[in-house]
Amino acid sequence: MSITYKNVNILDGTKDMKLQENMMITVTGGNISAIKPNDPSADGIDLGGKYIIPGLINLHVHTPGNGFPKKKQTDSKKVAKLVMSNKLFQQIGLYLCKDAIKTEVLSGTTTIRTVGGLGHFDSQLRDKVSANKLLGPRIVSCDSAITIPGGHMEGSVAYGALDDDDFVRFIADNVNAGADWIKIMITGGVLDAKVKGEPGEMKMTPEQVKLCCETAHRLGKKVCAHVESPKGVEVAIENGVDSIEHGSAMSDETVKKFKDLNRVLVCTLSPAIPLAKFDPEVTGGNDIQRYNSEVLLEGIIDGTKKCLKAGVKVGLGTDTVCPFITHYDMWRELEYAHYLLGLDRSECLYLATLNNAEIIDLDKETGSIEVGKSADFIVVDDNPLDGFDTIRKPELVVFKGKEYKKPQVKKSPEAEEKLDEYLNSLKA
Repeated sequence: MSITYKNVNILDGTKDMKLQENMMITVTGGNISAIKPNDPSADGIDLGGKYIIPGLINLHVHTPGNGFPKKKQTDSKKVAKLVMSNKLFQQIGLYLCKDAIKTEVLSGTTTIRTVGGLGHFDSQLRDKVSANKLLGPRIVSCDSAITIPGGHMEGSVAYGALDDDDFVRFIADNVNAGADWIKIMITGGVLDAKVKGEPGEMKMTPEQVKLCCETAHRLGKKVCAHVESPKGVEVAIENGVDSIEHGSAMSDETVKKFKDLNRVLVCTLSPAIPLAKFDPEVTGGNDIQRYNSEVLLEGIIDGTKKCLKAGVKVGLGTDTVCPFITHYDMWRELEYAHYLLGLDRSECLYLATLNNAEIIDLDKETGSIEVGKSADFIVVDDNPLDGFDTIRKPELVVFKGKEYKKPQVKKSPEAEEKLDEYLNSLKA
């Protein structure tokens, strides 16, 4: 079966993309089979001059939860222990994760990399989506992350390894369960920092990081790592981490190592913004968290700008489900990159599509509107290069050729209001 979408304007996701006006795209068997100038006489669906962009790719997602704001922060360790305590609760937890990935794809994010979850839920979800038994995006899974007792998110979406044997065992267990990547938590984070000015306190030792990377690489898997301090970035780069998540302020020497050792930085602007920029009455945070979020946000912006200038490979992710960071708002990360990193919107779109696909080795399959690739794209009313907020209400989402017309997802009015206020302040 083939279907043709006529009278569309295409932004194809490639690095030097130019707007291709008055085009048509044919999809056959779930793949793009033709891209041609528009032929008004051809059979097909007339999209009336709307815009098509590739499905977005989010490289930093946690599936447990929805990111909706709460007045009081949840004890995630206690909740995770309850969910994993028996098969009934595991099924309930898995159901909530199913809802999360459904929201992702209906919002136009057609590929995600999960970077820390409950047990092996994410690999299970990936397999069900691949088998067409579940509605969701293409998933690259890490399953539960790995850290030390007392490390970042230990006991919730991360295992706490007691010794070297534990590190090796946890990594092998994830690989045997089908995880695509291995995630480690090298430093602490904003939510667990105890003092001001230390959003990324070192948790794992350089020797532990090296052991994890060597073990994962020996088993054929790449490693991504939670890092929120300059020292953490150095340790990650020097000991084999392939993808440094979040980042921080960086010296010129560190950036040079980043480039020379061919490491990747996945920038996540979204999670630090609410805690840094919103009133603590709104976020439920405290003074330490707000101060450290400011430090982290400015560090990420500074470090990412330096990496981009030096030619380091930089990807984008949202860190869903931090407070206010939902499964439907990947478009905001692109808009933040435009305003906070000073990038053209065409570059932001490239980073979140073909570039992100290259980081997770899926660029032959997805990430751009090209003949032979999976038909993963979003149809929107307005030109995204004039503002990515047009993606918040897609006319159509297509994933592997399957259509989702005018998709609707449950949203948090409070999150929408506060995040819009902040975005409007950037535009002013």
